[in-house]
Amino acid sequence: MKLRNIILAFQFLTIIPIKIRGDISEKDMADSSIFFPIVGLFQGLFLAAASFLLLKKFSTEITSVFVLFIYFLTNGGFHQDGLSDTFDALSVKSTGDKEQDREKRLAIMKDSTIGPIGVTAIIFSLLFKYVFINAILKENQCLILFLMPLFSKWAMVSVMYHSKSAREDGIGKIFLKNIGLAHVFLSVSLTILAGLTAFYASGYFMLPLVPWGEYTFMMFFFCEAAVIFLFCIFLKRIFTNKFGGMTGDNFGAIHEISEIAFLVVASLWT
Repeated sequence: MKLRNIILAFQFLTIIPIKIRGDISEKDMADSSIFFPIVGLFQGLFLAAASFLLLKKFSTEITSVFVLFIYFLTNGGFHQDGLSDTFDALSVKSTGDKEQDREKRLAIMKDSTIGPIGVTAIIFSLLFKYVFINAILKENQCLILFLMPLFSKWAMVSVMYHSKSAREDGIGKIFLKNIGLAHVFLSVSLTILAGLTAFYASGYFMLPLVPWGEYTFMMFFFCEAAVIFLFCIFLKRIFTNKFGGMTGDNFGAIHEISEIAFLVVASLWT
């Protein structure tokens, strides 16, 4: 894989001011998905470090708000937009004509305005994250914050494979028609490698990031992966049924919802 694919992943998922010069092919776009977990790794590292430093001066409540704000800034609200558009479209009442309903939902997702259901979805998403992050920080388990973006980036790649596009154009279709099993396998490998590296590195530097022993951490890691994967498959079926396939906005929604699922499992585990 080329370095440009890694840079392209950062360019696509964050607001970091890096740009790829020259033409970008559809294959380049698809290959960048392999490195989505790498983007999550850097975001997670930033969030864990920020929370570790902020907790020295602020309460867990204030730190949780800062963490959410920092995360929102690095993403540029990209995934929240997909979440709101998806839920606005899902709120369309059925008329009995399946094809007409699908077209109406797709048109709503393409509309630049945001409806009340979309606003509500964003509010509840942020509220859930705030509550669970606050609870996690009270236990001083910053490693969980590191893993959250890592898993959500992997979740998007996991549902791209063997999915069909709801549109004839758009970025979503570029990924869906070009991603193969190799992309999924490599992204999974990078996710596992990043998680294990974080665990052992935090223990080596004797930072308060390791809440459990090695065996317990591995159980937690793969339990999270299984829950998020199954939940994403469930969401994929709903979106495919409602929209006739998947869209880029749906992947943004999966990113946000998978992070909430991750935090719920983490809170239950601890």
